[in-house]
Order: sequence, then structure tokens, then C-alpha cells
Amino acid sequence: MFKEFQNLINQSYPNLYKQRTLIAVSGGIDSMVLLHLMHKANLNLAVAHCNFTLRGEESDAEEIFVKETVADYDYEFFVERFPTQSYAAEKGLNTQLAARELRYAWFNHLAELHNFDHIAVAHHANDKIETFLINLSRGTGIDGLSGIPEKNQKIIRPLLPFSRAQITAYAKENNIDWKEDSSNSSDKYIRNKIRHHIVPILEELHPNFLNNFLQTQEFLSDTSQIVAKQVEELKSILFIKEDGLIKIPVQQLKVLHPLRTYLYELFKDYNFTNWDDIGHLLDAMSGKAVYSKTHELSKDRSFLILRKIPLKLNTEFIYEKLSETIHDPIHLNVTKVTEIEEKDANTIYVDAEKLNLPLIVRKWHTGDYFHPFGMKGKKKVSKFFKDEKFSLPEKETQWILLSQDQIVWIIGKRADQRFAVSPKTTSILKIQLQP
Repeated sequence: MFKEFQNLINQSYPNLYKQRTLIAVSGGIDSMVLLHLMHKANLNLAVAHCNFTLRGEESDAEEIFVKETVADYDYEFFVERFPTQSYAAEKGLNTQLAARELRYAWFNHLAELHNFDHIAVAHHANDKIETFLINLSRGTGIDGLSGIPEKNQKIIRPLLPFSRAQITAYAKENNIDWKEDSSNSSDKYIRNKIRHHIVPILEELHPNFLNNFLQTQEFLSDTSQIVAKQVEELKSILFIKEDGLIKIPVQQLKVLHPLRTYLYELFKDYNFTNWDDIGHLLDAMSGKAVYSKTHELSKDRSFLILRKIPLKLNTEFIYEKLSETIHDPIHLNVTKVTEIEEKDANTIYVDAEKLNLPLIVRKWHTGDYFHPFGMKGKKKVSKFFKDEKFSLPEKETQWILLSQDQIVWIIGKRADQRFAVSPKTTSILKIQLQP
């Protein structure tokens, strides 16, 4: 097995001989074999061990075991004890997902802090089967069936080509000690149920199941790469980047077939999951939107508008004094003038005596109304947006200037008649939006 491992390093990871690798070692057979192989290959290593404090004395014994083993190898050793159960409860995660988040966040932190080029983990061929079946049971696309990647940013998985049987045989041949995690024998976790009950049946039905599976998954992976390339080419045609947004022509989406599959491939990277809702959006009225955890996709006439959901910031900025400059959230210059000068969309002139402090800059609220300059009577801001054909993102990013609770200016769009300069005005303020 070592010769095969060495060939793999030479072909797939030749830079490992010149670079530093952090290897994750739990104390189980997979990571102990990986440590032995990478040490025998004379690679530049350091070791990280996670104690998830889930199994009391057993977890502590594994930590001591790994620490003593690493001392024999004379490698730099890092260990972290995680409050896994409290983290899982706080984040609303199951224990396995919580442990996964904690360990990879810590590994990446160590890599950045100590300039490790790679993080080696001990996934192997049987893990690929289990992950495939887990994803299949939950429902997934071709990416979820294509297997665990050998490389993912700094993460490398040099044992992926090797089976659990090969790893066990190597450990016994080389007298490698390891610790058996008692939770691996429990059917509490779906991965263990698959390992203990489903995979043995598949291997019984076809003795060459593992090799057949790996070959099939390689075909799926190749197909996934072809699909990804085609989707990127389609995005370059359909996705029009404009002012921080992405506009997608609805009619060009509608001709794609099968539509649901195309929608999945086009929008999955933006964390959308409900493809029927996106399909319905194509025929929806303007203003309708669907949301993922990170993005908003809205209908605006003949386009879908894709944008990242901004972080929620303070949406009301209060100015108790009339200063010459308003800096937040946008830049407004306020100056006294003796007469009305040039006019443009970014400049208004108001009667200073009609303004009452504080001045407020905020986003629009439901029920807001104003008296549009040049018109009689009042108008709801929502109606103004509709008449001016504001897209949903434009509505949500529009700032408004108020004098106490009265709108002075829908900034950059329309001033309020109530603050207009008249023949009786004795003091004029010029308010100008700066880019």
C-alpha cells in the first residue's frame, strides 16, 4: 500500500515534499494509518487533534494517545477541546454537524496562523459510498453524487483511493496502534446505519461492488465537470452584471429545457433550494421575490434580479443639529445660499425656516407619504415607487430625508412641495447629494 500511496503523492500532490502539511489525527485507524504513511514518505508535518468532549474519559484517553504518538514522531502538536454539545444547541445543529463545523474552522485557523499549505484528512473509499448514500437519501443533484473531492482549497484527502479493508490490512502489517471510537458501533447516526447494514448487503449482492461504485462515481464526476462548464458558459450569456446586481432575462430562461434542472444548476450556488418557487417567479407580477439564506431573487418586469442580501445595518440616522455635511449613511452637503442656482436630480433647495430638527435619514416605511414637488396633494411613497417603476432592490436601497416626521426629499428622486422655496422665503438651504 505504501508504494501506491507514494505514487499517488508523486502524481497528485508533488508539492507536498516542499510544503508544510497539517494532518488531522483523531486516534482512529484511518488517521493513524495516514500519519504513518505520510511520516514514511518523509513529508513536512504537524498534527492537530480535536477533543470534542463527547465521550468523557474515552475522549481524554484518545487525546493522550495521540499526543504520545506524535511525541515519538517529534512533530509539532496542536490540540483543542470543544464544547460540542453546547455549540450544537446554540446553533441548532446535530452533534455530527456541530463537530464538523468546529474542527474545520479550527483547522483553517491553524493553517492561517502557522502558514500550513495543506490540511490532510483521512477520508477513504468507503467514506465515498456512505456519503453518496446519505446524499441520495436526502435528495441531491449530480454534485452530491459525484463524491468527496480529493482537494478542496487547503483540504487534501490522500486516502480516498484506498478501501477500509486495505487500511486495516496495512495497520496490522505495520503494527500500528489505534483507538476504536465506541460511537462507531452505534446505529444512532445515519452514516453508521449505512456502514453496518446497507453496504454489507450491497457487497453481498455483488462482491465487486466497491470497485464498480468507484468507477461509476468517476463517470458521474466527469459528467459533473461537463455540466459545470456548460452552465458557466450559459451564465456568461444570461447573467448581466449591472450596478452590483445580476439581471437575467425571463424569456431566455423560459426556453430552457428541462427548466427545473437548468434553474437548479444556475441558482444552486446562491443557496436557493425551492426550484418550484423560482419557476413560478418567471410568470409572477413585478415585485414578487424568493429568498435563500444569502440572496434575493425578484421579478422586475422582463427580468429576474439577483442580489446578495445586505447585512442589516442601522437604518435611521438622526441629526440633532443642522451641520454643513451629513456623512452617514450617504454624503449630503447642506449650505446656505442667497438664490436658487443650478438644478439637477441630486440637488434641492428648501426654505430653511420650514425645517424642524432633528433631520433624519432613513429607508422608507410602509405608510410613508409626501407632497411631490410640482403636484397638488399627497402621495404614498409606495405609489411613487410604483409609478416610477422602481425595482424591489431600488426600493430597499432608497434613502429618504425627513424633518422630524415629514419627508423633505426622496433623495435623488423627488423633493417635497411643503419645504419649497417661495417668494416669502428669507433663508434658503441647498442640499446636495455627493457621489
